[in-house]
Amino acid sequence: MPSAAKKLVIVPNDQPAADTPEAIEVVEVSEAEVVVEAVTHEAPGEPAARPDELRLLEALLFAAGEPLDEATLSRPLPVGVNLKEALAALQAEYATRGVNLVKIGRKWTFRTAGDLSWLLTKNTVETRKLSRAAIETLAIIAYHQPVTRAEIEEVRGVQAAAGTLDVLLKTGWIRPRGRRKAPGRPITYGTTEVFLSHFGLEEVADLPGLDELKGAGLLDGNLPSGFGVPIPSDDSTLRDDEDPLEPGDLDLGLAPAPEAQVEGDVVAAEAAPAAAEPEEK
Repeated sequence: MPSAAKKLVIVPNDQPAADTPEAIEVVEVSEAEVVVEAVTHEAPGEPAARPDELRLLEALLFAAGEPLDEATLSRPLPVGVNLKEALAALQAEYATRGVNLVKIGRKWTFRTAGDLSWLLTKNTVETRKLSRAAIETLAIIAYHQPVTRAEIEEVRGVQAAAGTLDVLLKTGWIRPRGRRKAPGRPITYGTTEVFLSHFGLEEVADLPGLDELKGAGLLDGNLPSGFGVPIPSDDSTLRDDEDPLEPGDLDLGLAPAPEAQVEGDVVAAEAAPAAAEPEEK
């Protein structure tokens, strides 16, 4: 805090008040002269210099793109400086600021203060389109459930990529129902309530039939004789040719968590290029 020095100034009694210096206080008045007290302020002093080791550590940590270990931090410090004490002092100095000095494993870095992290959090919804293979697979499951992967491939006429069913499982639109009582006991798939909610259906039987699909231009007019669209059913009761899933199936992640949901128009990402299906001929 700046110090103040006082001095007494004697001015003639007939000197106008406007000629007296500012910050002057009259302390005594006589016929011949006026004794006044003036207060002068010294210029503020320079801020106390910070220790060089703290400034060096601060510069290193702010410039680094990743946390730094103590060996790296100790190299530029003057000889005889205790690194741990210097880091503790710097950590205490930043404890009440918007960024804090934190230790991650054996390394040090600056991080946003925990109580301010919510200000920097931004939630975004990324909308992506399903691949053609995923859309076709979803339609086959919806109309033919319960259906196995081999049966899906038979309807599509092309081998299914490993990632296609995974994408649909992540959306929560399909679920593993059980295992087919057949060699290899393949998983059977069906749709979920999330599927109905997303597409605005009261029940899966409300899916468009043959005439509606033709009217919408989704089917070729020259269909083979006897072609028909099955009446879908999503009855959760296992059929006679299905066995219930085993605990090991859940451990492998084949069945999604019961609380899995899809919000709004969020659609799962397409399968990775490495899992792309062969082009249909």
